[in-house]
Amino acid sequence: MARVWDIATEADAAIDAAAAAVMDGSCIVLPTDTVYGIGADAASAHAVQGLLDAKERGRDMPPPVLIAEVSMLRALSEDVTDDMLALAEAFWPGALTLVVKAHEHLKMDLGDRGDTIAVRVPDHDFTRDLLRATGPLAVSSANVSGLPAATTIEEAQRQLGSRVRVYLDGGPAGEGEPSTIVDLSSGTPTILRQGRISRAELAAVLPALAEPEPEPEPEAEPEPEPEPDPSAEPEPERDVPDNVLEDEPQDAPDA
Repeated sequence: MARVWDIATEADAAIDAAAAAVMDGSCIVLPTDTVYGIGADAASAHAVQGLLDAKERGRDMPPPVLIAEVSMLRALSEDVTDDMLALAEAFWPGALTLVVKAHEHLKMDLGDRGDTIAVRVPDHDFTRDLLRATGPLAVSSANVSGLPAATTIEEAQRQLGSRVRVYLDGGPAGEGEPSTIVDLSSGTPTILRQGRISRAELAAVLPALAEPEPEPEPEAEPEPEPEPDPSAEPEPERDVPDNVLEDEPQDAPDA
């Protein structure tokens, strides 16, 4: 049966209980600086699948990984770039998720992630202490897919119920706004999701950040057909040779 721990009054016991659940391959719900998250051992394919099942989410949406320290990046990514370190130094701990090239020998089955991994250091003291006890956790928002992300432990319980073994209650979560996601895995750094950290804040640290795609202009409304003039003379019929179709297109160059 799931148990709720109050991290304000029983922090050490809460960490012990959560770490034991993670080691056992179970899911936990934990507070972060954005919204509540559902977490599982990132190194266990079985545990990660349990997280996806709890959220009723497919493997096509792999969860990001939370780590306690910037230094842990080198264990997850083979190529820790200057851009990566600049953003990490400026915004970690904080509401910034970085999509980076995964280490070639990284054994984390998070879903269909290709050769990349999404990583974040949360700005939450208790959660970083928890991560030091558990190691990296696969963490997604604590909700069933399609429903709002939980910002209180009660909302998380209503949605996830007994699919989670340990609930860690840290009071109302942050501002309920998700992290900003930046892709650093190839080419020009690009914002994949605009969250709490604005593009202007990111660009001040990383001027090479790609401009967002412009919104397509709406198509112009077609002009209404003019009403026929009943007094106008009808056009005479044209003679068309029998071997030519009226609507046959003419040859045209390639577009």
